[in-house]
Amino acid sequence: MRESERKQLLARIDKETATVGTSIPDEVDVQGETIELASFVFDVKRHDTVPDDLETEVEHAKQSLRRERKQRRERIEDGDISYETGDREADVIIGIDRALHALESLGETNIEAEERARETADKKRWVSFVQSALGNS
Repeated sequence: MRESERKQLLARIDKETATVGTSIPDEVDVQGETIELASFVFDVKRHDTVPDDLETEVEHAKQSLRRERKQRRERIEDGDISYETGDREADVIIGIDRALHALESLGETNIEAEERARETADKKRWVSFVQSALGNS
């Protein structure tokens, strides 16, 4: 692969809008294991948040997908591969990115969790104040 082709593929992968209009691959080999990625993401996305019984599996899947993405990107960046192979790898990477975005968008964000914790602490302080004011401490 020529260096200009390599740069073109890397730019395509790294583009923020790369996943727009991209579908999640039906299957993808991740760390030597074939995963039915589209159906897994669809099953998890049926819920508003990640169910407790799937939390460990989802976290493991996200870690494996990130690791696989990194390895495939490095293969494009440094590997002795043809442009056609690199192009297929880029398509898979973008599909993995799409799946990761879908999985990571589930549940509350850190900001939402912090806000909820702050509200809970405020309520506890208020209850404590009221109890103290009423002499029920």
